[in-house]
Amino acid sequence: MLTLTSVTKRYGDTVALDNVSLRIAPGEFFGLLGPNGAGKTTLMSLVAGLRPADAGDIALAGQSLAASAATGRGQLGLVPQTIALYLDLTAEENLRLFGGLQGLRGDELSARVEEAFTAAQLADRRHARVKTFSGGMQRRLNLVAATLHHPKLLLCDEPTVGVDPQSRNAIFEYLQRLNREGTTVIYSTHYMEEAERLCSRIGIIDHGKILALGSLDELLTRLPFEDEIAFPATAATEPLRAPLAAQGELLATNGTLRFRPRAGYPLSAFFALTESLGLSPRLFASQRPTLENLFLHLTGRNLRE
Repeated sequence: MLTLTSVTKRYGDTVALDNVSLRIAPGEFFGLLGPNGAGKTTLMSLVAGLRPADAGDIALAGQSLAASAATGRGQLGLVPQTIALYLDLTAEENLRLFGGLQGLRGDELSARVEEAFTAAQLADRRHARVKTFSGGMQRRLNLVAATLHHPKLLLCDEPTVGVDPQSRNAIFEYLQRLNREGTTVIYSTHYMEEAERLCSRIGIIDHGKILALGSLDELLTRLPFEDEIAFPATAATEPLRAPLAAQGELLATNGTLRFRPRAGYPLSAFFALTESLGLSPRLFASQRPTLENLFLHLTGRNLRE
C-alpha cells in the first residue's frame, strides 16, 4: 500500500528523518511509536504532501507520490495532530465543506455526512458551532471529516491527544471498524498502550530512525529477558538480592525490586527460592515485558519524554 525508500528530511541542521525505508501492506494497522520529536509527524506530513522530502521516494500502491501528487494523494485521509476544523462553522457545515473538497457531491455527500455523524456520535450537535464542542467532540469530528471519502490509506497523527476516556474509546472503535472494512491505517502515538491495543505491526522511531519493526511478539524477542517479576524491597525480601542478581538482572526503583531472569532460568526455581525463605506468593507479580521495556533497552530514555 505504501512504500518509503531511503527518505530523508532535514530542518536546517536537524535531521528529522534519516534514510527511512518502510513498507506498509494493504489492510495493516501500523503503529509508529516514539517520543515527541522522534520524527513521527514529519513522516506523516511527507506522505500527505504537506512537506517535500529532501531525498528518497514515497509510493502509494506502486505509484510515486512525488510524480503524481494530485491523483495519488486522493486515496489518502489525514487526521492531523492539531484540530483541522473551522471553529466558527457548524459541525454539518464542516463536514459538507470537507466532503466537497474530497470530491463528494449531492446524495452521496449527504449520505456520507449522515454516516459520519453516526460514527462520531454527534448527530444531535450537527447545527452547533464547533467552537462550542469539547476537545473530545472536536477530535471525533476531526476524525470523521478525514474519512468521508473512504480513503484507502488513513494517516492518524496522535489523534487522541488531550481527549477524555469515552472519546478515546470511540476513536479506537471507529478506527478498528475502518480497518476491518479494508482501510489501511498508519497510527502515530507516544502512548504505548495505544500501540499495544490497536496495531498489528509497530515501528519504533527515535531521532529520525526506525529502531525496531515487527509485531508486538516479534519486537519483544529483542529483549534479553522473557519475564519480569516485581516485589517490594523489604527486610523480608533482602535475602533474595544476592541469589537473584546471579541469575539475571535485578533493578531497584522506588521501593520495588524487579527481577529479569536470564533466558533459560526456570521460574519454578525462583518460586522454590522464595518458598524456602517463607515468603508469600502474594508479594510477587510476574508480568510480560512491555514496549516501554524495549524502548528503554534500545534508547536508554523514557518513551514519553
